[in-house]
Amino acid sequence: MSEEEYLDQGVTGEGFLLEVDGVEIGRFVEVEGLQVTIDVVTVAEGGQNGFVHKFPGRMTWPDLVFKRGLTKSDSLLDWINKVAGDGFAGAGNKVTRNTAAVTVLDAAGNRLRSWEVEGAFPVQWSGPRFSVDNGGLPEEQLVVTHHGFKASTKG
Repeated sequence: MSEEEYLDQGVTGEGFLLEVDGVEIGRFVEVEGLQVTIDVVTVAEGGQNGFVHKFPGRMTWPDLVFKRGLTKSDSLLDWINKVAGDGFAGAGNKVTRNTAAVTVLDAAGNRLRSWEVEGAFPVQWSGPRFSVDNGGLPEEQLVVTHHGFKASTKG
């Protein structure tokens, strides 16, 4: 894959689209963390030593990790600046949580399936590492925390 193809794969075609409140943040080649864990609460019933009752407990979701080639849009850093630093101070030091959507795209760029992510905000961004010794192609990484997600068959 040429460097131009690598850089463009984050812009068009197959991959994963991240939108925040309807604004396209970027197209990524890898997304990790679309999972949920449900704790189990056990209750021992008096007089019944053969078993315990099990009930669903607290739900937790790991942070989402997005990886991609570089793109030509500033939307990602604009979002970070909106919820941190001067943007955070301008909002009265209150966390700005957004509704995000992660959408699977086919090779033609058509939307296949989406997940609506509630209460999202970015917590880490890593830019490309620049080195003449680095034979790899540049890549950005974004970590987003959230309060959970809902799946949708509508793209």
